[in-house]
Amino acid sequence: MEYTAVLIDEPAPMVRRVTLNRPEKRNALNETLRAEILLALQEGDRDPDVRVMILRGAGKCFSAGYDLSGQPAPGNGESPAMPMYTAGGDGEFQRTVTNGWMSIWDLAKPVIAQVHSYCLAGGSELATCCDLVYVAEDAQIGYPAVRFGTPDNQFHAWFVGMRKAMEMMLTGDSISGVEAVERGWANHAYPADELEAAVVDVATRVATLPPEIVQINKRTVHRAMEIMGLRAAVRSGTEMSILAKYQPAFQQFIEQAHGGLTKALTQRDSPFGDYRTTEPHANK
Repeated sequence: MEYTAVLIDEPAPMVRRVTLNRPEKRNALNETLRAEILLALQEGDRDPDVRVMILRGAGKCFSAGYDLSGQPAPGNGESPAMPMYTAGGDGEFQRTVTNGWMSIWDLAKPVIAQVHSYCLAGGSELATCCDLVYVAEDAQIGYPAVRFGTPDNQFHAWFVGMRKAMEMMLTGDSISGVEAVERGWANHAYPADELEAAVVDVATRVATLPPEIVQINKRTVHRAMEIMGLRAAVRSGTEMSILAKYQPAFQQFIEQAHGGLTKALTQRDSPFGDYRTTEPHANK
């Protein structure tokens, strides 16, 4: 198919790279971009000449999160269909994005996230669901949306530990690329100008192994996590996200956003002096 929101290339033999290509929007995840990411990964998963895939962002950051700028709601017939069926009703959006990113776990071939600068909210959910994560040392990984709502993909306790997860969930503060490695969210951190070459090198190492063995070994790790309850915990968190949207703080933020999203985000983060209040980047 022809893609409009992602770029596809092959930086090394048997390595497919998918680049989120909305740099003017800090790769904010609207429905078109979300659909094309998954379709491109599924296409690579079916291609016998591809053994491993890389996911990265064009421009200044990996992804600033979900697009909150008035995109049509999923399932209303006004926007591209997601590449999977999602049950309708209350919480359709939460189920759509969570099911979508978690489907990366079920691909046969490994997917590597290459994270630089901001990796926020929905962007952090996407990167988390990849099989390997390599980050720039100065990357910022966070979920600022907890300052008015609840994440739909509750990965924090699993990937950064309970205490740090609690801190991130109660403050919305971010962690650096270096801390993300220390906590176990990412595999390795590199200086920003060395990140791309390092990721291609890792992908090449993975692609050198017999693909059928790599696929089985990928599943062994994920199945172990699922036996320990990760997928059930993520589903539970999705339901909590649905509940949160009815709370006064969430409704107040939505009303503020109708008067201007930039102003609402700035007001949200100004007491903390981070994200939009310190850098000219959007975050969702």
